[in-house]
Amino acid sequence: MYKPVEILILALPETAGSVLYGMIDVLSATGNIWQTLVRCDVLPVQFNTQVLTLNKKSFTCENGIPVISDVTIKENSKADILIIPEIWLGPDETLKGRYPQLMDFLRRKYDEGSYLYSACSGALLLAESGLLDGCCATSHWGYQDLFRRQYPNIKFQPAPNLCFADEQGRIVTAGGTTSWHDLMIHIISRHSSPGEALRISKVYLLKWHAEGQLPYAVLVRNSPHSDAIVLEAEQWLEQHFREHDALSKLIEAISMAERTIKRRFKQATGQSLLERVQNLRVEQAKHQLETKRIAIDDISADVGYEDAAFFRCLFKRLTGLSPSDYRKMFTRTGMMK
Repeated sequence: MYKPVEILILALPETAGSVLYGMIDVLSATGNIWQTLVRCDVLPVQFNTQVLTLNKKSFTCENGIPVISDVTIKENSKADILIIPEIWLGPDETLKGRYPQLMDFLRRKYDEGSYLYSACSGALLLAESGLLDGCCATSHWGYQDLFRRQYPNIKFQPAPNLCFADEQGRIVTAGGTTSWHDLMIHIISRHSSPGEALRISKVYLLKWHAEGQLPYAVLVRNSPHSDAIVLEAEQWLEQHFREHDALSKLIEAISMAERTIKRRFKQATGQSLLERVQNLRVEQAKHQLETKRIAIDDISADVGYEDAAFFRCLFKRLTGLSPSDYRKMFTRTGMMK
């Protein structure tokens, strides 16, 4: 007799309800919705999906969306797969000390052989559990500074839509927001069949984000710190990043030893001075590509690169797309008419 895959999907007060119920809907439809639409035999039940909570008390998650528990972490429920959807957490907040029983539950389920999958900021719960220590992981690009500060032992990857923490693929983290689509495609392909994953993608119009997260990421972010000299350097670069020899001029303007300011800047922001200049220039180039009908070579020169070929290589390395492809993807409606 066919045995369905047992799936638990975690729900907390911080959980994004759209992702929680989107996952339930897609997984519950596996093996039957395509077959119903095309009038062919429905497959045996593929997934038995249940909502996992801390206790049996009903509650509302983010935006007032109601949650009713199927099982709790206090029960010895079988889980072939445990999924952690996106949670609402500010980039300067912390999970330290929250949900200690849940952390024990996650570690126990992994030891029992469960596959653990997270979507977007759900990776922060896996990080807090310690299961990602020493491993590669991804989440929404907006959390990379949080990972750097709070979980330095994790090799955070801001670019991919999916990241595998171990060789067996028993812990998989997905990138930002709609990367849960990619996660569903992966889970269905792996635990049902690639053909069924393709059929579900066609029914739900799920998109595989082959471009990754880089095209969507903001390269220059405000990282909280208390170093007044570094703040002065950041403000100076925002005004002068286009200039030739911007870094040399910055050192002169700050009146501090070059090695010292470079060390302090990296420590406070997580970026080198060169990376900050490059990011400022590419962010400005992105804005011009989105809003203006200017030749790419002219944009290169305007942001500080006389060598347009170098600019194109740098732009693609930082955004995952060539300048022309970026323009096609993000041009504002009507701008190119």
